[in-house]
Order: sequence, then structure tokens, then C-alpha cells
Amino acid sequence: CFCRELQTTEYVIVKGSYIRAGDNNGRTVKENEAMNKEAVGAFQKLPMVMPSVDILHSALRKAKMVSPTKGIPNAAKRERNKGAKQLDTLMKELAVKLRTYFENFPDKKVLHPYERSLVELTLGDGRYEEVLARVDTLRKRVVSVGKEQASLCAKSLSKRQAEQQLIEGMNKVEEIFSQGGKAVDDLMNIAKTLRAMPVVDMEIPTLCLVGAPNVGKSSLVRLLSTGKPEICNYPFTTRGILMGHITSSFQNFQACVTDTPGLLRRHDGDRNNLEKLTLAVLSHLPTAVLYVHDLSGQCGTSPSDQQFAIYNEMKERFSDHLWLDVVSKCDLLSDCPVVFVTEDCNFEDVELAKYRRMGPEGALHVSVKSEVGINELKTKVVELLFTQSARI
Repeated sequence: CFCRELQTTEYVIVKGSYIRAGDNNGRTVKENEAMNKEAVGAFQKLPMVMPSVDILHSALRKAKMVSPTKGIPNAAKRERNKGAKQLDTLMKELAVKLRTYFENFPDKKVLHPYERSLVELTLGDGRYEEVLARVDTLRKRVVSVGKEQASLCAKSLSKRQAEQQLIEGMNKVEEIFSQGGKAVDDLMNIAKTLRAMPVVDMEIPTLCLVGAPNVGKSSLVRLLSTGKPEICNYPFTTRGILMGHITSSFQNFQACVTDTPGLLRRHDGDRNNLEKLTLAVLSHLPTAVLYVHDLSGQCGTSPSDQQFAIYNEMKERFSDHLWLDVVSKCDLLSDCPVVFVTEDCNFEDVELAKYRRMGPEGALHVSVKSEVGINELKTKVVELLFTQSARI
């Protein structure tokens, strides 16, 4: 059986890696390739894009260094040969760069759903494809004009005409590239933006802090992990996905803590891109949820008609996630909770009244300022992440 296994197992090469033609789980090569395409980490593999000015200057320098083919005695023929070769070199130097960029930026359709959401929400819907299309259009124009000018130079009747045609051809190719060079610069900025996105390891448990704006999520991220998000006393301080790490050396354990923008009470179609980033993390990543509530009245989002409704919606929507509730700023709470003038309170709703006083059932009450409940929170978080790790 061992010999037969050695002799009959077939492998194929997919993107430089050996993959068994039919693995133990019955997946085909195409299925393995599809799985490989949908793995996270595509942003870190993006090519380094040079500024358009640097690409042009490098191509011009290399083109001007090209000499005519040896052994041509006729001066006119020699000049025609040199001009055609220099124009062809300039065209190829520019076109190869553009083609490399176009082919090495992945099609958005094959990205992991989480990374696809980041592209759409960070750059704007359609922006990524539009810039790549402009880069490819520029490549086609450079190739077309370059070939045309090289052909005209090769057909020159005299040395002087060949020299003039070379200068004219160089200027035309340079003009075409300069006019469309903004597409390359836009692609360079896109690459910088995407490479700066936090790297998510699907094998490491992740804790996602969720809640209304300004409820204290960033303060807890600083407390629980290595992450250092900005902390200010106003809503939407967090402008993107911020990550820190928890490491427990004696237990050989590592986890990720994610700070997300706050959520408001409204339909998904009315949400801004910051809120949609939070929903993308919850929808596409295997995260545990640390939901943060602020009943003190300082966050600007009332507990009764806002936070309670947002919490119930998220709890129902992501019921399959591991969940831990935390009431922050508990040092500011009194026996009588704050009542907002704008609150649409139903005092006959027992569940709502209980929430306004104590938060959800089983919620931990913590205070970063007075350090109340912090040690218990850290213990609960590690337990939650160990459970999440077992799930993964």
C-alpha cells in the first residue's frame, strides 16, 4: 500500500506550489486554487509601485543608452536602426512596468470577502477597478504609439530624417505617458493604503470590540492589548480597523484585539463607511464579540432609545458569535441612571428599565479610570479567546 501510494499520487503546480491532484478531503485542484485565492493576506503581496515620473525617467535613460546594431556601414541605415531600437526599448520599458502592475494586483472578485469589503469601503465602490483599467489603457496607448513611431523611424529616407523622427517619437511617447501617468500615481497610493490595512490571521482568535460611538472601546483596547488607538471624548474617534495583540507566554497563547468604529441606530443603507467596516469584521471574520455599553450618559448616545436598540439588533444578527457584555465607566453610574430629555422611554418595559440601570444580564461593570473590574475582565477575555481558539 505504501509503494502504491508513492507511485500513484499525482501532483500539479499551482502558482509555484505543489498541490495534490485529489487530496484526502476530495477537493479538486480547481477547488484548492479557489481556496488559495480566498485566503487573507493579499494586500501584503501587492507589488511596489514606482511614481510615474521615476518610471518615465528610468525608461528614457535606458532607451538612450541603446546603440545601433554593429556592422551597418551606411550612416542612414545605422541611424534608422538606432532610432527604431531606442523607441522600441522606451515602449517596452514603460509597457512591461504597467503590465506587471496590472497583472499583479488581484481581481477584486477573488479576494477574501473581508478584504473585498475593505477595498470597497476604504477606496469607494468601483475605484479599485477604475484605476487598474486606466493603467491598462495607458499601457495599450504606449504600445500603440511606440510601435507606430518606431516604424516611422525605420522608414526614414535619410540620417537627418531618422534623427528628427527619433526625437519626435520620444516626445510623443513621453507625452502620452505623462498625460496618463496619474493612473500610476493613483495605483501607488492605493497600494500604500491597502498595505497599511491590519493583517488578519484566520488561525488566531480575534476579539472585536463593538458598541455605540464614544462608549470607551478604544480605552479598553489599550488596556487589554498592545494596540494604541487614539482616545478622545467625542464620537467616531476610531476612523478604521485598529488591532493590538494579547500574548500569554506561559500558556503559549496569542490573540488579536480589534477596535472598530461605533454603530448608530439606523438601517444598513444609511450607515456610513466607518460603520460598514465594523459590520464587515463581524460578518466575514471568525471573531468573538466584546460589546461595550455606556449607561453614564457621557457618550452622547442615550441608553434607552439608542444603545438598547443597537445592542438587540447586533445580538440577534450575530448570535453565532461568542459574546461578552461590558458596562464601561461604571464609576460614573449612580443609583438613578441618567435620563435624556430626548429619550423615548417606555417605563413599563421591564427589560428596558433593567438595561438602563444595570446593562444586559451578566454584563461586567468596569472602569478604566478607577480600575474597577479590570482584572476580572482580563480573565474573562482570555477565557473567551481560548474558547474561540478551540472553535477555530
